[in-house]
Amino acid sequence: MRDRARPSLFAVVFLAAVAAWFAAGFGSTTPVSADDSGARVAQTVCEKYELRARQKQDPSLQIEIPPELESMQWPTEAACLSHKAAEDPDTPGPVQPIQFSHKHHAGLYQIDCQYCHSGTDQSPSAGVPALEVCMGCHAQFPPSYDELQGIKTLKQHWAEKKPIEWVQIHRLPEYVQFQHRAHVQKGFACQECHGAVEQQDKLAMKDATVWWPWLLPAKTLEMGWCIDCHRRNNATQDCAACHY
Repeated sequence: MRDRARPSLFAVVFLAAVAAWFAAGFGSTTPVSADDSGARVAQTVCEKYELRARQKQDPSLQIEIPPELESMQWPTEAACLSHKAAEDPDTPGPVQPIQFSHKHHAGLYQIDCQYCHSGTDQSPSAGVPALEVCMGCHAQFPPSYDELQGIKTLKQHWAEKKPIEWVQIHRLPEYVQFQHRAHVQKGFACQECHGAVEQQDKLAMKDATVWWPWLLPAKTLEMGWCIDCHRRNNATQDCAACHY
């Protein structure tokens, strides 16, 4: 019995040693300083902001900001947070090839929708901005912004002259003809259909449908939703207005 117990005892001691090794921080992926003092060391500008925010919540947390990162102001903290939020797989909506945040661009910097989606007031459809539009701004930012993966992807596609393969969110059936210009020229804001995009880091279709007494969906881009809007605004309800 004693001989049989020895392997089990050895296994327990071995596992305890491994657990102690990880507890000491050797198995952690969190950066530590060169002298192994236990301080968290920022490796990027975004980590600098993150560590400072964590230290505010926990003053006992030891952090270290290398001098070369201390002086860097780009990317901004807002850009780091928006980039992280836009790639969060747990947030509703698809993860796009570029971690583009409408909240950051249209919200924080108040960039007009038609600056990027140009010609929407003259076209039946709203196009996706060309890479040239994106680079018109981002070519002016310092190279330190390249630590964001989204900026790297943007510049790589620009250098290779390849379009970004965005994941489409809104797709109407082929038998539905929606005229963007007709609605924009009438003064309807983009938010009337697309929601408060200036408050969203990541875009998604609204999945909630509220059924009114006449059985028409009220929150999604469906036929009943459109008819309800036309009724409220005294617009045509002729079938040929959208199905032609």
